[in-house]
Parts: sequence; C-alpha cells; structure tokens
Amino acid sequence: MTVLLGALLTALLSIGVLGAPVPYVVLGPGPTVDTLGQEDGKQVIQVTGRDTSTSAGQLRLTTVGVQPSVKLRAAIQGWLADDQAVVPRELVYPPGESREQVEQRNAEDFQVSQTSAETAALRKLGYEVQVVVKGVSADGPAAGVLQEGDVITSVDGETVPLASRLTELIRAKPAGTALRIGYTRDGAADTATITSREIDGRPRIGVDIGQQQPHPFTLSIDLKDIGGPSAGLMFALGIIDKLTPEDLTGGRVIAGTGTIDDAGQVGPIGGIPQKLVGAKRAGATAFLVPAANCAEAVRNRQPDLPLVKVGTLDEALAALETMRAGGEPTHC
Repeated sequence: MTVLLGALLTALLSIGVLGAPVPYVVLGPGPTVDTLGQEDGKQVIQVTGRDTSTSAGQLRLTTVGVQPSVKLRAAIQGWLADDQAVVPRELVYPPGESREQVEQRNAEDFQVSQTSAETAALRKLGYEVQVVVKGVSADGPAAGVLQEGDVITSVDGETVPLASRLTELIRAKPAGTALRIGYTRDGAADTATITSREIDGRPRIGVDIGQQQPHPFTLSIDLKDIGGPSAGLMFALGIIDKLTPEDLTGGRVIAGTGTIDDAGQVGPIGGIPQKLVGAKRAGATAFLVPAANCAEAVRNRQPDLPLVKVGTLDEALAALETMRAGGEPTHC
C-alpha cells in the first residue's frame, strides 16, 4: 500500500510539474503560401487593368509557427524534435509588450513588406518612383523655393530614385551647404539652390516628402493571418512573374524568404531552420536564402533542397533564370 501510494503521489506530482507553464515559446514550421496562387479562394497577388500571365510552377513564401503558451511537457517535446526550436519567451514577446502588441507590430511589418515588394518589383519593370514634396516648412530653407507637388529629381547632379536617397544626399554634406536641387513642377524641369540647415541635429532643407509610383493598373496583395517582414522577396518575385510573360519558376516549386527594401536589397530574417522544413514539406526543389542567412541555412539544410544565395532582387531573378536554363546558381 505504501509503495502504491508513493507511486501515485509521484505520478501526480510529475503530471503537475509537466503541466506547469515555462517562460519559453516553441517555434515550428509554419504554413507556406504560393504567391502566384490562391489563398482562401482569392488570388494572393491581384492585378486589375492589365493582363497577367500564369505559371506552371510556384513561388512559395515560408513562415514560422509560434506556440506562445508553453508548458514543460511541450518544451521538452520541442527540445527533442528536429523541426522545432525552444527559445526564451522574451525573444518573441519582449518584456513590457503584450502578445496583442507584438502581433500588431508584426502585422504592420507585413504591410510594409508588401509595399516595399511592390515598389521594388515595379521599379524593376520600369515604373520609376517619384519623390514628391508633401509640404514645405514656412520658415525652412526651401520656403519660397519648392512647393507642394514638386517632384525632386536630383541633388548636386545625382539622381534621386527614392525618398531615402534624397535624405542620404542631403545628410552627406554638413549643414550650411548650398545644394543644387533639381525638380519638376507641372511637368517642367528646373533647378534651385537651397542651403541646408541643422534641424533636430541633422542637415535638412525643410520639406516633407513622399513617394508615388504611377502605373496604369492597380496592384494589391490579399493575404491574412501572416505577420512580419520576411515575405518581401517572394512577393516581389510573384509580382514580376504575373506582370511579365516569362514563367520565372520554370515549372518548379521555388520557396524562399527574405526582407526587401524599396531599392531591391534582400535582408536577413529569423526562423531559417523551421522555414527550410516547411519548404521541404511543400515540395520545394530550391530555396532562396538571404546572403546573411547562408551560414545558418547550411547548418540546417534539408536533403535534396538546394540553397540559393541571394542578396538583391536582381540576384534572385538571375538565379531563377539560371535554373530555368538548366544551370547552377550561386549556392550558400
């Protein structure tokens, strides 16, 4: 009787301990989505006002699934699983931020990634960005010179392809520098000299700017329940595939990940091990890896899933072209 009672008590204690919450989260392979296909009965990339092409293959974005509330039993299972990772909770949900706040930030990052993907893809297709003056400070250096609606085209002869580049060119020279600003107003080109001034600790010319990218069709991305910025590269490739006659996939299932900015630079992301597993399960025959993630990807490679190294949108397009031609792209 003593032995039985002791065993029962031990079992009950074990169950209690295994059921206790722990300050960790479990990361696992999340769903993958074909950016060229449909999700919930709707095209992921939607274009109206222009014909689009179809592809025989797929361009799949990859995600990481997060188990936010973890008990000891689940944590132990995650530690033992090959396709999961157990990480401290504060790495995913920083102290002082609620789960809802983190999810809201991820949703915002996802929206920004879509916008940057559209900008980078349309620039590649020849639809240039216009850097537009949205407002002029009444007492700023540009007052009486630039007007709302002006399109800034250059600084000291250097072209301004993006709003971020305008900021870089102004900040590249000390406050008090006379800058030759090229702009167009009502379609007419002109130049003006504006002397920058230190405002809030940085050289500025006293204008609020925005970007516009005129194109004769509408473009949108419809995908819910996914957050973070890491789908940018695959969205950009999907947009280009739909708006050009070439099938970028060559009939293959290509998966990948990576942030992208307006200039087409591909940045690193987290969760590479889990994304590789998800891609393999989805039948991918190649995986596009941000250059900065190559070392981690190699350590966690999946059998028969080549790792293709990409640092820019141009490099990703070149790699796809090489694979379509039967060649070998640059691998990690």
